[in-house]
Amino acid sequence: MVVSGIRCLLAYIVLPFVTPFLSLAPGVGPILGIVIGTIAIGANVWSMRRFWRLQHPWRKQVTVIHLMVIGLLVVLVALDIAELVA
Repeated sequence: MVVSGIRCLLAYIVLPFVTPFLSLAPGVGPILGIVIGTIAIGANVWSMRRFWRLQHPWRKQVTVIHLMVIGLLVVLVALDIAELVA
C-alpha cells in the first residue's frame, strides 16, 4: 500500500509540478506511471500473499482493500498506456 501511495504522490503531485522545470521529454510521466504502477501492483500482491501465508486474522479484510487498490492501479496504468498510444 505504501508503494501505491508513493505512486499516486509522484503521479499527481510531484511530476506535474517538477516536470516542466526539468524539461523532461513528453511521455516520461506515463512511462513512470506504468513502471511505478506495475511495481505497486506487485507489492500489493506480495502483501496479500504474506497475510494469507501467516494466516493473519484480518487477511480477508486486507485482501479486499488490496484488491480495490489494485483495481485503481490497473485503471491508472491503462490510462497511462492510452496516453502513450494516443
